[in-house]
Formats: sequence, C-alpha cells, structure tokens
Amino acid sequence: MTRSQFSVDGQTAVVTGSSSGIGKAIVERFADDGANVVVTSREAANVEPVADEINESDAPGEALALECDVTDRGAVEELVRTTVDEFGSLDILVNNAGASFQASPAEISENGWKTIVDINLHGTFHCSQVAYEQMSADSGGQIINVASVAGQRGSKNMSHYGAAKAAVINYTTSVAADWSEDDVWVNCIAPGLVATEGVRTQMGIDGDVDAIDRSRADRTIGRPEEVADLAQFLASPASSYIVGETVTIKGVPRLEE
Repeated sequence: MTRSQFSVDGQTAVVTGSSSGIGKAIVERFADDGANVVVTSREAANVEPVADEINESDAPGEALALECDVTDRGAVEELVRTTVDEFGSLDILVNNAGASFQASPAEISENGWKTIVDINLHGTFHCSQVAYEQMSADSGGQIINVASVAGQRGSKNMSHYGAAKAAVINYTTSVAADWSEDDVWVNCIAPGLVATEGVRTQMGIDGDVDAIDRSRADRTIGRPEEVADLAQFLASPASSYIVGETVTIKGVPRLEE
C-alpha cells in the first residue's frame, strides 16, 4: 500500500499560533514527516522552545521560530519574507492563531468583540492574502484555516467567537473559488472540543490528554494530534480534489433526544 500521497516531505509550512495546543501538534507532525516548519506566535519566547525541541529531535524537518502578531499586516509580510529567505518557498499555511473567552452576549464589551474578530478573522485574512501572493507567484500551495464548530452552529456565551469563526468558514469557501485558478487550495478545519490547555482552563475540563483513548469511537473530546492528522491530510496530495470545504472533527454527533 502506498502512503506517499499523504506526505508533506520537502514542503515548507507556516503554522500560526503554534506555541502550544493544536498548532504545536501540527508543526511537530509536519516536521516528523520531513517538512520544514515555521513556528510562530506573538511572543518569541513561547515558540523558541517548540522549534528547539523539533531541531533537537530525530525529525527530518527543520524548525524556525519567528515572532508574529497576525493582526499586524507588516509583521505578516515580514513572516512570509523570512520564511522564503530561509527555506526557499512557502507551500503550506495553517491559520491556527486564535483567541476566545466566555462572555454573555449582553455584557461583552465593544473592545472584547473587536479583539476576538481581529485575531480570528482579520488575522486569517492578513496571513491568507500575503501567503497567496507568494504561492500564486510560485507553484501554488495549500492554505488551511482553523475555525470551530462554534462557527457552524453557535455556542452559548461565545457569540463573538462563533461569529468570527463563521466568517472564517465563509471566507474559506469564497477565496477558494478565486484562488483555485492559481493552484492554491483553501480548506478549513472545524474542531469540536480538543483537550488543549486553553480549552481545559476555559471550559473547566479535568483530566490528562494522554488519558483520551484514540481507539475509542465513543468520544466528544479529542487530542491535538488528531487535528494534526487531518491537517496533514489537507496539506498533502491526498486531498487534491477537496477545495473550499470545511471538515468537522468533533467525535460523536450530538443528536436530539
């Protein structure tokens, strides 16, 4: 059985918000498969240990740590320039940087609303547009946006986050139609509950991520590595006929009684 169609070996990938959680799992997975990865978040001190760990491991891919605030267009442009200067290309972008907090829709402040929309939606816009400029001038590439099931069906006390992620999902479908002409694939992942530190803290979820058994189907919470598996599939040639889609990864469906 061939597995080469699932490989990202030799590619260069930028993963925003990759200091921890889902983003960290994705850069580790890509590097393990032979991709060069750019580990980036707003604080260099948070991503340098992740890049060092990859470079000190047996992973064939190389890691570069870069500081970048995705809401700052200039910083995003510098991120892409440095990536291409270092590795020669930009083949994969994963827009994983995001933020959220719980707040009643009647009480959320205007500043709180704008902050969440700025990071989740405008950050995706900045990174995607700058990456597209590079990819379309080269040989194409893959853009993977990370949304949320909250963007598909809403979520109590998360109206700001759900609205921003719903926009990311629509943005994915819209730009995919335009950018496909330049061999730039754009798709989206909508995770449900994933046992990252941020989710456990915000949602008050107890337990160790290692206790989540991947061999069990009966689950409504996943591991970051499971989202990384899907990201690798969407970044690989195996997903070549998938364009503009949002793939939900959330375990057992919640059905009405």
